[in-house]
Amino acid sequence: MTAQTIILVEDDPALRTLIARLLQENGFMVRTAATAPEMWVALENGPEADLIILDIMLPGTNGIDLCRKIRKSSDVPIIFISAKGSDEDRILGLELGADDFLSKPFQPRELIARTRAILRRGPRTDRDDSRGRNEFQFNGWTVFFSRRELRSPTGAVVDLTGAEFDLLATFVSQPMRVIGRERLIELSRTRLSDSSDRSIDVLVSRLRRKLAAAGGDPPIVTIRGVGYMFSAQVTPA
Repeated sequence: MTAQTIILVEDDPALRTLIARLLQENGFMVRTAATAPEMWVALENGPEADLIILDIMLPGTNGIDLCRKIRKSSDVPIIFISAKGSDEDRILGLELGADDFLSKPFQPRELIARTRAILRRGPRTDRDDSRGRNEFQFNGWTVFFSRRELRSPTGAVVDLTGAEFDLLATFVSQPMRVIGRERLIELSRTRLSDSSDRSIDVLVSRLRRKLAAAGGDPPIVTIRGVGYMFSAQVTPA
């Protein structure tokens, strides 16, 4: 079996060498970078990346901005690592579509475990297709699972982050059912190291806002003390 490829973006030379060696010892191919320009070169050269481990505090273009740019064209899984482990950082990572967040210092075994867990899920499009769906409609909206796209009743494409689309896909897949917050995090495959009620509440709020801005009343109902329910009828497109 071909080894999976990881791009490691970390500006600290000693830590970069340590993490790269750890990943290689566990069977991964690793290409390293210390800055944004080096990361783009690493992405373009060699086998396609299966995952990116991305430090937030980088010289020049930081990891947050890099994640935004990556998500415009790719759904490659991303693990954020950062010496700043605040709730705000984790929430921002969630909103941008990161798959996980590890605060420095972290245990080597934890990084390997999280890396393997994310890679076991496979590409996002494969996961969406595995739900057995392609196109669905609700209240005039259309969700394209294969393209990871949402169109409003007027036909306009709604710009969603990877995490927002995963959340919407979960709601559409389970309409008219109350889903608890922890279960919602699990089903939507949001994997931040300290996923919390606040994190998922912020994500739901942002999804609601985008749906409302594009037209219509968002069919996401808060069930106090439990979680949320998608109240619209969903039908195949």
